[in-house]
Amino acid sequence: MLNTMIQEAFEDELSDSESVYERLAITIDKGQEPLRIDKFLMARIEGATRNKIQQAIENNLVLVNDKPIKNNYKIKGGDKVVIYDTSNPESSEIIPQDIPLDIIYEDDDLFIVNKPVGMVAHPGSGNPDQTLINAAAYHLKQQNPDMDDSTLPRYGLVHRIDKNTSGLMVMAKTQKAMSDLAKQFFDHSVHRRYVALVWGNFEEEEGTVVAHVGRHQRFRKLFTAYPEGDFGKDAITHYKVLERFNYVTLVECRLETGRTHQIRVHMQHIGHPLFNDDFYGGERIVKGTVYTKYKQFVDNCFKICSRQALHAKELGFVHPTTKEKMLFNSELPEDMAQVIDKWRRYSQFKNAED
Repeated sequence: MLNTMIQEAFEDELSDSESVYERLAITIDKGQEPLRIDKFLMARIEGATRNKIQQAIENNLVLVNDKPIKNNYKIKGGDKVVIYDTSNPESSEIIPQDIPLDIIYEDDDLFIVNKPVGMVAHPGSGNPDQTLINAAAYHLKQQNPDMDDSTLPRYGLVHRIDKNTSGLMVMAKTQKAMSDLAKQFFDHSVHRRYVALVWGNFEEEEGTVVAHVGRHQRFRKLFTAYPEGDFGKDAITHYKVLERFNYVTLVECRLETGRTHQIRVHMQHIGHPLFNDDFYGGERIVKGTVYTKYKQFVDNCFKICSRQALHAKELGFVHPTTKEKMLFNSELPEDMAQVIDKWRRYSQFKNAED
């Protein structure tokens, strides 16, 4: 739905909890004469048809001044229009595949998945199938065998986390649930708390990182922080120390925004890359001694947790139908739990020596 409009609006792929509802935001010129919104958007968006635009409006995917509108709404100067898109631009066909899912909650509107390390959120370049979306499509088909396969890409993924990040994700089962949850993500009202093991020892107990996050100017697969806000999108991460292990620290990170690789980029930006994050400098010894035994200890830790040590532990939002506040929590995966315990025992031994 409306894929052409999002190609103009976004050049970056989404990840790390950012909503997959790609959107176009328009502020109407003050001199604009009253005009039906469907006609206005047809003229503004290349390749859009009136039927698709009207469907988007009927599904509450077009908001004016943060509110749903009717097809006959007439725009006026100063109106702020936001258009959401529920389709997956990287894959036009989703094949249901019988892949086990760790579902910790489910009702008629949504379900909560505890995503394992190594699972990609949705099909794309290099990952045509065996993704979370393929598994979700199979799960939905089991519940409703008569479901039209052509509708499957429209339901499911509301946000995503990296392939090698574990933790909680919410999956929508209806168009209404997707629209409501997407707006909550867009408004930054969703509670997301991550646990990360990072290099170094913090001077303070808690703090906030404020720095735009955008693609690296030279290495396009990487993202970087832009403190002056010249590039990228605004990004805010609140962190708090949970436990100190001399050379590494266990922290919680609460996202106020959800940008691609946000926690990984922000922690690198303040000098604390995630443990074993091979994209952002955490796959080498950043802090510690030069002794061989220490290097062997760290290498063993890398083998236990062979990915960035990041877990989406808590997820909270308002239920799209009941309007109740919901909060979900997940335990740390085995690899992170083991490496944290290993660092804890190492730290206790070093402190006893001192």
